[in-house]
Amino acid sequence: MLRATGRARRRKLVNRLAESFATLAALAAVAVLALVVGSVFLKGVRALSWEFVTATPVTFGETGGGIAHAIVGSALIVLVAAAIAVPVGVLVAIYVTEFAPMPVRRTVRLALDVLNGVPSIVIGIFVFALLVAGHHQSALAGSVALAVIMLPLVARSTQEVLRLVPEALREGSTALGVARWRTTIGVVMPTVLGGILTGATLAVARAAGETAPLLFTCSVTTSQVSWQPTEALQSIPLTIFQFLESPNPDDHAKAWAASLVLMTFVLVLSLLSKALLARSRRKLSR
Repeated sequence: MLRATGRARRRKLVNRLAESFATLAALAAVAVLALVVGSVFLKGVRALSWEFVTATPVTFGETGGGIAHAIVGSALIVLVAAAIAVPVGVLVAIYVTEFAPMPVRRTVRLALDVLNGVPSIVIGIFVFALLVAGHHQSALAGSVALAVIMLPLVARSTQEVLRLVPEALREGSTALGVARWRTTIGVVMPTVLGGILTGATLAVARAAGETAPLLFTCSVTTSQVSWQPTEALQSIPLTIFQFLESPNPDDHAKAWAASLVLMTFVLVLSLLSKALLARSRRKLSR
């Protein structure tokens, strides 16, 4: 009886210790996020203004100016990258999940996982050798580099969402004589649309903060606002890097403000993806 009581006490103690360590780990993760967000906000809000996000850079020796050209450039580069990566990633996921035999599924999944682990600077060098060397830097080359980074994220997230679709939906459609591809397009895809958008927004958030690939593909830029993808366009991550390289303290303050703009964009996309994922899960659970 005493032994059983002692074991029960030890189990309760171990359980409390495990819960305490888990709670501390969760609080540490939240604290790190709060520290990063708070630091960027406190240091960036001082230099943030309407002029900063709407004006172009001033000439050397003048004060003021903004990052409007970088905001436009980042938006164009990321949009083109998403237009390349999202359709290809979704099609790859559909083929692997719905049509491919098991050996092909394993091979493609392994390839996507390996591609997801390739350092972004290596992807930048690859795209530089493929599209820039012998030609010129452009926003299109930068978009291709970011699309390579986004592709495995979109494909793998879409695969996971497709696997959540109940087999009963597919079997019911097949029992009615509907072709497999019609079942995929008309039954499966509308069900997981929210999850696909979630993966796409997470991939966009990841690509928006990449700097290394753009150093090789889209770094020789001008200070003017341009919408031409065949030209080298400025981006927010590259602008932050250049501001920090400057010896001028005012440029360092601008780097924090640009970081705040980029962080706000990424946080909004992350929250949007979480909302879309929750909506997709509720839809699948009905």
